[in-house]
Amino acid sequence: VQLQASGGGLVQPGGSLRLSCAASGPNLDYHAFGWFRQAPGKQRERVACINSAGSAQYADSLKGRFTISRDNAKNMVYLQMIALKPEDTAVYSCASHNHGGAYCPAITVWPYWGQGTQVTVSS
Repeated sequence: VQLQASGGGLVQPGGSLRLSCAASGPNLDYHAFGWFRQAPGKQRERVACINSAGSAQYADSLKGRFTISRDNAKNMVYLQMIALKPEDTAVYSCASHNHGGAYCPAITVWPYWGQGTQVTVSS
C-alpha cells in the first residue's frame, strides 16, 4: 500500500484547507485511514480516523473544525480543516491499516504511511 498526501500550504488564521491522500494497493476498501500531525518539538498525534464504512473519529480538541472523508471509487481520503489556528501548524500525514477491530488504534499500530504535507497557519 502506498499513500501520498498533498494539499498543505500557508494559510491565515481562520482560513481553511483540504488535504488529500491518494492511496494505491490491494483491497483498500477494507482499510481504515487516518490523519496524523506532528508539530515541531512535539510528538505525532492522531487527528482523525475513518473506517471502511465511513464512520469517523476525531481528536476531541479538533471536533467541529476537522472533517475526514473518503472516496472509495477514487481511492482518496480527505481532511477538511476550517477555522485554522496557529497551533494547527504541523506536518500532516495519512496512514492506513487493515487489522480489523478498532479502526482508530494507537499510532504504533498503523503499518502504512505516506509522506507528510506541511500546513502552516500564520498571518
